[in-house]
Amino acid sequence: MTIFKEKLDEEYLTTSEVKELLAEVEAERAADEEREMRYELARAIEHVNRFAHLDPEESRELVEELADLEKVDGPTAIKIADLLPQSRDELRAVFAQQRYALSGDELDEILNVVAKYV
Repeated sequence: MTIFKEKLDEEYLTTSEVKELLAEVEAERAADEEREMRYELARAIEHVNRFAHLDPEESRELVEELADLEKVDGPTAIKIADLLPQSRDELRAVFAQQRYALSGDELDEILNVVAKYV
């Protein structure tokens, strides 16, 4: 017998936003001495602490500003905000799976937006 789960909602979050949520979970677990932190949770907390470079508010502002650009959709904006690419090559890697290629001017426009937050 297979039990299927229905996806009720989906929301994309930046690494900085996840860091904030996991900090709350970590504090909750630390307050309860009987509950031990699972390995996966500890690794997730370690990961976000290492790779979250912006504040959650800054990362959300960056995502919104990137999403306003013509060639950047929501999930791609989140990926750019997480990676904070510094060069055209790094940015091209983000767009490698897209069905279109960006011109140099479009890449520079995105990099200029990212540069405001780095």
